[in-house]
Amino acid sequence: MSHLLHTLSYVAVISPVQPARQACVRILDFFLVRKTTTTAAMDYKEQVAEIEASAHFGDLIEFAYPIGYSHWGVYDGDGYVIHFAVADETQLMNTFRGYLQTMFPLCGDLLLGETRIRRQQLAEVNVPKGAHVLVSNTRHALKPSEPQDMKRRRDALLDKQLPYKLFAQNCEHFATFVRYGKAVCNQIPGKTKNKECEEATKVFSDIVWRETS
Repeated sequence: MSHLLHTLSYVAVISPVQPARQACVRILDFFLVRKTTTTAAMDYKEQVAEIEASAHFGDLIEFAYPIGYSHWGVYDGDGYVIHFAVADETQLMNTFRGYLQTMFPLCGDLLLGETRIRRQQLAEVNVPKGAHVLVSNTRHALKPSEPQDMKRRRDALLDKQLPYKLFAQNCEHFATFVRYGKAVCNQIPGKTKNKECEEATKVFSDIVWRETS
C-alpha cells in the first residue's frame, strides 16, 4: 500500500491536480513509509511489544509477509488479536498442512478450505521469518465504528468456522468488517472489489444478525 501511495505522489507532481490534494498524498506517503521503515528496524518481538503497549481495542493489525501479502486481524486488548486462523482438523490434514508449510515457509499458516475465527495472543500467531507486524488503521479510508458495535460483531463471529475464499471471504474482509461494519480488501489486483466485498459483508452481517436477534 505504501508503495502505491509513493507512486501516486509522483503522479501528483506531473498531473494538473489541486495543490491541497497533492500535499495530502505526499504527507500520507511520508508517514506510511516512515512507519514501515521504523517497524522494519525492530525485530518481531519488539514489534509485538510495541503493539501491546500502545494499541487500542478495534485497531487493525497487519502481519506483513515478505512475499508481499498481509494477514489481518483486529486487536482485542491485553495482547490478543481476533483473526482468521486454522480450523479444527484431522491429524491427516494437520500433517498435510505441516508438509505444505515446510515447502512454502514464507506463507505463515496456510488456510485450507475452512477457517475458525479465533482469539489468540499476538505473539503466538504463526508468521514466516521476515514478517513485520504493525497497527494499520489508515489503509482503508473508512470511519471506524463505535467500540460497542465492534464488540457486538466480534462476539457474534468469534469461534465461528467459515470457508476461506481468497477473493470473497478472507482475513482482511473479516478484520475490516469488525472495525468498520463493511468488508474491504485492498490486496487483490485486477478484481472488481465491490461485488466480493458486498458478498463478504452480507455473510458476516447475517451471522451477526442471527447471533444477536
